[in-house]
Amino acid sequence: MALSVIVSTYNKPRDLERVLWGYAGQSRKDFELLVADDGSGPETAEVIRRVCAASGLEAVHVWHEDRGFRKSEIVNRAIEAAGGDTLMFTDGDTIPRSDLVAAHLRLARPGRYLGGGYVKLPAAVSDAITVDDVREGRFADLGWLRARGWRPGRRALRLVRSPRAAALLDRLTPTAPLFAGNNSSVAREAIQAVNGFDMAMGYGGLDRAVGYRLVNLGVRGIQVRHRAVCMHLHHDRPYKDPQVVRRNREILETIRRTGQTRALAGLAELRPDPSLRVTRIS
Repeated sequence: MALSVIVSTYNKPRDLERVLWGYAGQSRKDFELLVADDGSGPETAEVIRRVCAASGLEAVHVWHEDRGFRKSEIVNRAIEAAGGDTLMFTDGDTIPRSDLVAAHLRLARPGRYLGGGYVKLPAAVSDAITVDDVREGRFADLGWLRARGWRPGRRALRLVRSPRAAALLDRLTPTAPLFAGNNSSVAREAIQAVNGFDMAMGYGGLDRAVGYRLVNLGVRGIQVRHRAVCMHLHHDRPYKDPQVVRRNREILETIRRTGQTRALAGLAELRPDPSLRVTRIS
């Protein structure tokens, strides 16, 4: 496979179900899908099996036991299990528009990463989206979203359908292309060169650390937020710890100040885990 899509998740089976249906409906099918599961209960595995059986989607479920927040570690395990030359990273609460995979495949460039964005939905609209809405593409339709109470303002431009207009908006936006954990892609060799995701970091800034190290390595970003579109479902963050976030900011500042290019605790530091399960589901 040219592209491996790595979807991270933790105990959000309803969100993940809608996300998986989004990948089942992609306009391009030549990609591998991996679910990096940070210790979810059995409902998540059942959702993956059910969607794959109903849709024809194939997935690799990469799971380890729940021992607290270990997203970086399970994403690194998924990187090891992935077969693609290019790796796309996203989350189990981010539904892809039907052309997301096609956009990442079309826009990939050697020595660059793609920095996509997301359309953040409010709680009421997020709750209203059904599996059928995902299958029929309504969840990413501007008129449908407005009819359900979404007031996007300038964010409506994120859903422009014209490829030329989307490309122009990506060129004109003042927002820098960030390496976002819910919509970014880069060559496998670049991820290996920066030693993957930093397992010393808790929630808050894991993806930016990867992006900063990529830039220090000479792998610059391409802005694709209007061309590679996904919808972020609302959720609370009870696991957000101010002390951890502060520590992560210190790590990010060190990366930027010193030009560091490799995670100190990343792919190369993975150790055998008896709880790890890698299951192929179709």
